[in-house]
Amino acid sequence: MSTFRLALIQLHVSSIKSDNLTRACSLVREAAKQGANIVSLPECFNSPYGTNYFPDYAEKIPGESTQKLSEVAKESSIYLIGGSIPEEDAGKLYNTCSVFGPDGSLLVKHRKIHLFDIDVPGKIVFQESKTLSPGDSFSTFDTPYCKVGLGICYDMRFAELAQIYAQRGCQLLVYPGAFNLTTGPAHWELLQRARAVDNQVYVATASPARDDKASYVAWGHSTVVDPWGQVLTKAGTEETILYSDIDLKKLAEIRQQIPILKQKRADLYTVESKKP
Repeated sequence: MSTFRLALIQLHVSSIKSDNLTRACSLVREAAKQGANIVSLPECFNSPYGTNYFPDYAEKIPGESTQKLSEVAKESSIYLIGGSIPEEDAGKLYNTCSVFGPDGSLLVKHRKIHLFDIDVPGKIVFQESKTLSPGDSFSTFDTPYCKVGLGICYDMRFAELAQIYAQRGCQLLVYPGAFNLTTGPAHWELLQRARAVDNQVYVATASPARDDKASYVAWGHSTVVDPWGQVLTKAGTEETILYSDIDLKKLAEIRQQIPILKQKRADLYTVESKKP
């Protein structure tokens, strides 16, 4: 299949976990009704985003939230990228994305590799590492359409991760992410277009909707970028479902016209993974 429909759910996240789960599943069903084959929720979709919230909202996987995702993926016969949730495992907390297949099975679990620790004087200070531990594995999954690579938010800043996914045959990279009002206008779209052009892949980001009353205000603007670096579609700041028809024939044509993946100089440089 050379085309398929991708849906990104820009969810308004509240402090009530059960409400977040109910609305997320409702929007997943709506996306499936509109013909979506792959659906993604945003980063931290079941919990407010903040180091003080992660311990209280954290769950085991499988657990309450991922069970609901499994059920709605099976009910809707879609591939569901479960944004991310705070995960507790063996006394440690992770920012974790679970992916479910059309039969409801767990296909892969991505723990955010690069933790969001930044200090922009006068603008924003944030340290995920105060409560979270980093993941240590690459995460891809296969579909009848293409192979998909996963990152979470800050992972998108690291070009090497995207390059390794491209080396492994991914044609779509999905980053559930919650940039903020400082980094969002500066880098959100820029990074997506850079990862897309560098690797000649589709790049999609699923952000929470913006809530100006939240302790951490998400940028919003969930986006899909094609391998030419063109923004195919971009949401505003409100809760919405963003759709994009992904054309893999177009990807193949771009790679044929500008064959950079075949022109890399492995005799001079390389990007290699240290783990499978």
